[in-house]
Amino acid sequence: MRSWNSTKVPYFILMGLTDSAEMQLALSVLLLLIYMITALGNLGMIIIICLDLQLHTPMYFFLIHLSFIDLSYSSVITPKTLADLLTSTKSISFLGCFTQLYLFVLFGGSEISLLSAMAYDRYVAICNPLQYPVIMSSRLCWALLAGSYMVGFVDCFFIVLSIVRLPFCNSNVIHHFFCDVFPILALSCHDSYTTQIIVYICGSSNLLLSIIPMSWSYMSILSTILKIKSTSGKQKAFSTCASHLLGVTIFYGTTAFTYLKPRKSYSLGKDQVASVFYTIVIPMLNPLIYSLRNKEVKNAFFRVMQKIRGSWKLK
Repeated sequence: MRSWNSTKVPYFILMGLTDSAEMQLALSVLLLLIYMITALGNLGMIIIICLDLQLHTPMYFFLIHLSFIDLSYSSVITPKTLADLLTSTKSISFLGCFTQLYLFVLFGGSEISLLSAMAYDRYVAICNPLQYPVIMSSRLCWALLAGSYMVGFVDCFFIVLSIVRLPFCNSNVIHHFFCDVFPILALSCHDSYTTQIIVYICGSSNLLLSIIPMSWSYMSILSTILKIKSTSGKQKAFSTCASHLLGVTIFYGTTAFTYLKPRKSYSLGKDQVASVFYTIVIPMLNPLIYSLRNKEVKNAFFRVMQKIRGSWKLK
């Protein structure tokens, strides 16, 4: 640990996930496997949806961007974590740290809003199926997508700007495996109460602006499903939103646990486990959730594979 007398430290030290050499090797292998599955799964989802014309619908339009965000989100954290596990040098430059924080908050905030837009899409598909093509027009889809990215940008702008202006002179050791908000705030030698308020306002407002319309969408969906008389009809309607609901529950649960609890209850071990889950594991799970539980994606995969085989035979 080292103290600094300047307001801007030249670099930070990331403590990582573990100090054990054996555990570092095991974790590096596991994280590499997870990242490979994440990259292949999300890139595969994007390629399949782009190549198969039958999937050119609003639902899969949003799913393409969810896969892009998940891949970007994971790429901001996992490669650096892998490098730190495999090398003795765990430093990150001041600029590199805040770039990582900026992109992390940008993609995280955008995903929260995008999941809400996907919930609205499912609401229209189930509750107003006849008007679905009219309501979910191309213009509305692009507007919802732009709004999702804008929310993420506003979040990261205010959060990162409020943190980067703080003086860091107590230490340059971040007790975490990446540059996260509260571990960085712990290094400031200045009162960070105002900054914490800004973080809570940005985080909670984003969650509330997403959870409120999402809750309304799913309550309407549930009400519509209960009115369906046939069991097969209920199952078909529920299956169209089950994957999204599962992904939302996992992502929102771990995010809220980490960022919306009082700082007095902060626990490095528990917060690191939650952080590993929503930064590394969830980006891997999302393509699996949306593909394994979706017959349309499975059928599209086989159609794309047949096209590829046919093109190879012609050559």
